[in-house]
Amino acid sequence: MRREPTVDAVVFDYGGVLTAPGRQAVESWTRAEGIRPESFSALLREWVGSEAAADTPLHRLETGLLPIEEFNHLLAARLHPHHEEGRIEPAGLLQRLFSFMHQDEETLRLVTKLRGAGLRTALLSNSWGNTYPWEQLEGLFEHAVVSGSVGLRKPDPEIYRLLLDRMDLLPENTAFVDDVRANVTAARRLGMHTVLHRDAARTEQELRELLGDLDKHDRR
Repeated sequence: MRREPTVDAVVFDYGGVLTAPGRQAVESWTRAEGIRPESFSALLREWVGSEAAADTPLHRLETGLLPIEEFNHLLAARLHPHHEEGRIEPAGLLQRLFSFMHQDEETLRLVTKLRGAGLRTALLSNSWGNTYPWEQLEGLFEHAVVSGSVGLRKPDPEIYRLLLDRMDLLPENTAFVDDVRANVTAARRLGMHTVLHRDAARTEQELRELLGDLDKHDRR
């Protein structure tokens, strides 16, 4: 008989999981800034894509080695405005992107539901030099690991191991939710159960398939 997995904790990414999809924020941001979207997409592939070098500006930003305002100037210099006479203002550029990343209330309710079922929850996030709304996230997560604070970034397996060690968790007893396939793949290779996030409803359904009835089962 096949034994059902025992999951004690669920780990969530932040941007694109606990917030609205990143593509929505980027669309609003590029429109507001007058940026050609294809120039930002091309830059992302170069700086954080599967073929990206190991030490790109975005990697250094995520690991806390590059100040955000310095990154803003590098970013602005590489983006193309809609009009030749246009200009991308570097000061506060990423901060204006973050202003479009509104919290996803459905996913936050799912985290609350998991905690109510007695499961441990944690946050594992690659930071783009941004601040987090900790006052709004208070009580939702037992522990948080943010890349810029620890000098590691997903999908480096060491950042997953760091969180697991800090919470005294085994990979096989932990589920991981992220909207980036490479991050999910890295977690799965470590032995974690994984969910590739697309929206709160589908993530909840996949977690229910893994965990069982969240409404009736209390693990405390």
